[in-house]
Amino acid sequence: MNQRKRIAVGMSGGVDSSLAAALLREEGHDVVGISMEIFDGSRSATPGQKHGCYGADEKEDIELAGAVCNRLGIPFHVIDLKEEYKEHVIDYFRREYLAGRTPNPCITCNREIKFGFLLEKARKAGIDFDLFATGHYARIVRAGARSFLARALDKSKDQSYFLYSLAREQLEETLFPLGGMTKPDVRKIAREKGLDTADRAESQDFMGGGDYEGLFEEGEIREGDIVDEAGQCLGQHNGIIRYTIGQRRGLGISAAKPLYVMDIDPEQNRLVVGEKISLLSAGLVASKVSLTGIKMYELPFRAKVKIRLNHEAAGSTLYPGGENRVKVMFDKLQNAVTPGQSAVFYLGDMVLGGGIIEKAIGSGDESGSR
Repeated sequence: MNQRKRIAVGMSGGVDSSLAAALLREEGHDVVGISMEIFDGSRSATPGQKHGCYGADEKEDIELAGAVCNRLGIPFHVIDLKEEYKEHVIDYFRREYLAGRTPNPCITCNREIKFGFLLEKARKAGIDFDLFATGHYARIVRAGARSFLARALDKSKDQSYFLYSLAREQLEETLFPLGGMTKPDVRKIAREKGLDTADRAESQDFMGGGDYEGLFEEGEIREGDIVDEAGQCLGQHNGIIRYTIGQRRGLGISAAKPLYVMDIDPEQNRLVVGEKISLLSAGLVASKVSLTGIKMYELPFRAKVKIRLNHEAAGSTLYPGGENRVKVMFDKLQNAVTPGQSAVFYLGDMVLGGGIIEKAIGSGDESGSR
């Protein structure tokens, strides 16, 4: 990118976005920093807790982002997105958990907030820019007039899983300056440039400390039965929002063999547990599918599919599932397919798209029994 551009950089107060802004500034671009204000002040910080994206330490993040922009000599703006974040991320997160699913709020935040309302409100506020850049570890491959999302060079930090639902129009106006770099190199270069955020710890959780129970109303977290696959009561759980598919620890029940959460039933407020073999699935059905590297009419199609961030992408065949759905059949049985999480489709390093896991297809049932 040789032509000078005006680029807005999403600043989080971390080393990645700080270096992204510094590199673009060095390239001669007209850079402006923008940060989101999303925390509504409803929770206080707990000493010693891990840093989170949503929490009382947001003020520190914004101050650091502003300090970096000041050091780089670029303008800095804070955009109030508290209402949008509550409606599109917090309320969605609550609904999904209460429905017995396990959502990924980062995917929703990227699509709706960072690459949506943030840019819309920044422009309405008179902040002019041609492109938007972030410190995400991902790449955008330009092929003629088309843009495709691809995995980062540093596979251990790759964040393409969180970005799969970005539309092609969004990708065309986006830059990921760190996509070809490793995390150690990012920190090294940031130190060399004297950035205050060079050695700052990364955010580990959606919420500070990983404790999101405060998002729920009194009475929404209720005790209920833990039953086996035959319906026999084995004990009590302390609220379905505290559990996810595949969970073994913290069930508070004893059995001759290890038992895992295999189903969450919100209507009866109960957990169904079984042996590990019951968690194996032949495939899944994904809904709300977003495809950028392939068209629905090109299915069936061979791809690798990730069913959670740290899952090793599994060889699969994608089939049309009707109503913006895709049926995924794995080459080998996969463990703990979890409704509410995202299934992301890859061809080599290129992201073909993905969708929200609606249900698992049991190892002996291609119709989708779980």
